[in-house]
Amino acid sequence: MRASLAMLAVSCAVAGASAQTSEQGRFILHKFARTNGEETYSITRSGNGFKLTSDFLFTDRGTKVPLKTVFTATGELEPLTLSLDGQSSRMSGLKDSMEYHADAQSITLVRDGKTQQLPAPKGTFLIDGYSPVTMQQMLMRYWLRHGKPASIPTPAGSVTITPAGTLSVAANGQQHALQGYVINGLIWGGETLWMDERQDLVALISTDAEFDHFEAIRDEYEGALGTFIQNAANDNLAALAKLAASAKQPVARNLVIQNVTLIDGTGAAPVKDATVFVEDGKIASIVTAPKPEIPAGATVIDGTGKYLIPGLWDMHAHYEQVEWGPIYLAAGVTTARDCGNEFDFITTVRNTLAAGKGIGPEILIAGVVDGNGPMSLGAVTADTPEQAREVVRRYKAAGAMQIKIYSSLKPDLVPVIAEEAHKLGMTVTGHVPNGMTTEQAVMGGYDQINHIQYPVRDLLHLERGKEIPPADFSTPDAQRQIALYKQHHTVFDDTISLYENFYHPSSVAYATLEPGVLKVAPQLAEALASPGVPADRAVMSMAMFHDMMATVRELHKDGLAIVAGTDQNIPGYSLHRELELYIEAGFTPMEALQAATSVPARVMGLDKSGGND
Repeated sequence: MRASLAMLAVSCAVAGASAQTSEQGRFILHKFARTNGEETYSITRSGNGFKLTSDFLFTDRGTKVPLKTVFTATGELEPLTLSLDGQSSRMSGLKDSMEYHADAQSITLVRDGKTQQLPAPKGTFLIDGYSPVTMQQMLMRYWLRHGKPASIPTPAGSVTITPAGTLSVAANGQQHALQGYVINGLIWGGETLWMDERQDLVALISTDAEFDHFEAIRDEYEGALGTFIQNAANDNLAALAKLAASAKQPVARNLVIQNVTLIDGTGAAPVKDATVFVEDGKIASIVTAPKPEIPAGATVIDGTGKYLIPGLWDMHAHYEQVEWGPIYLAAGVTTARDCGNEFDFITTVRNTLAAGKGIGPEILIAGVVDGNGPMSLGAVTADTPEQAREVVRRYKAAGAMQIKIYSSLKPDLVPVIAEEAHKLGMTVTGHVPNGMTTEQAVMGGYDQINHIQYPVRDLLHLERGKEIPPADFSTPDAQRQIALYKQHHTVFDDTISLYENFYHPSSVAYATLEPGVLKVAPQLAEALASPGVPADRAVMSMAMFHDMMATVRELHKDGLAIVAGTDQNIPGYSLHRELELYIEAGFTPMEALQAATSVPARVMGLDKSGGND
């Protein structure tokens, strides 16, 4: 038997009611729009209240992520207890139990065996993050039943819920009008969900504890996954635009920056005491004469003692949430190459931003394709030459500039994808697929390589579990590989700051290497900053990082193009750390800056079409 909780609550409120009312449901879980698990739940009346049990399980690149949840509440949906046991991501364990004491306005929290008391004002709801999905359904029912309060206190802070319009979706042969909502406070940034007329949660578009795209769809609505993803992107962009419209300082149509030292990124010497005139977001002119005439009504910024540089490029972004947009801009990033994302999400965000309806940098799409297998990532896959060519054509039609090959693609499909991409005027980048070397990938048609780990492995012949040798690029084999990269003009997107995050010893606080981690939201810092490598593995990890730095140094010395990218890492800060590491690797400050400005523009074929924004 299936019933909505609204009916259940009424039944539970009747003291001594003899009949039990239960509800059962199932959500299909996805990562990057690829089905990877399910959540089943049941709600059972117990006396004058109810008990919810949920069994959540997905598999992420070969790793199971299970979570079992038990929640109890009164018939009025007032929370009593919540217990969670399992994981919220591959690397995030979760073993919590909570008990809400309404009279004392407190919560007893037991986390990893340690007990603490937390203040909890009236109206608190027990919930802990994006999973399980059923708890978000219960949160929505609580909010609706209690008069849609402006905010709901939770053990981690507070949640706000904003209606986002209705959406008509077909299920079981009928059209259903679903009400959308944007929720803030459960994760960093916003997520979108839809409820039906029975107060059942139908779809949730969110991010998981690794900040990867996560979707949950009630099984009968599974066919509308793409529709939900597209509408969630638009709803969240609209919420950001509304926030921007409330900013105290409007966008200046005529902007003048005076007395600034200008660095144009071409390698030319800095220009002191320059005056830059900007009209409608474009540089109109640059004047070095003293006391130039300032147009009436212009907004003037005094740049005395400051430097003006070109907009930066992040050449390895993963635009998982629309909230990344303002972060990129605040860090000076005006162009972001998205190196693999959900098709429906990233094309929607790219198009909306290009139309001037959101907040964020220009997005260049490298469309990801993987092969099917236990470690596969994403919903766009190819296992045959015909499928491979069709994937390339689909991305080309969507305006992608590149194809990004992921790790599980069959090696014999690399030349097929490269040939089709090159024929259509696209380039190829990506991971080196399992079973291939970097040299073979370049010979197969790669134009660019993501991550320094691949050339390090092949230049130095590293083997998993074996001692890390000192970097030696003078061997005939290493020299032959480097000559091949030079012959093919291979571009390397090294993401060295990401490896610093992964490989630093746990005895060294990451904040001493990347102070920006102290300035981002706690949810971001907790999820994205690695705790470091324990002492028993620290020597080997640091040897690996030193070899990575040495490889960046060698490739740069040999004249190969290096472009700066972060693979997300600590958003808004890590691109700057990337450039600092380039200088440690032997770049001049100008060369480091060019790795995030003119070099990316050139290798993407856009050096003739931009440069004035």
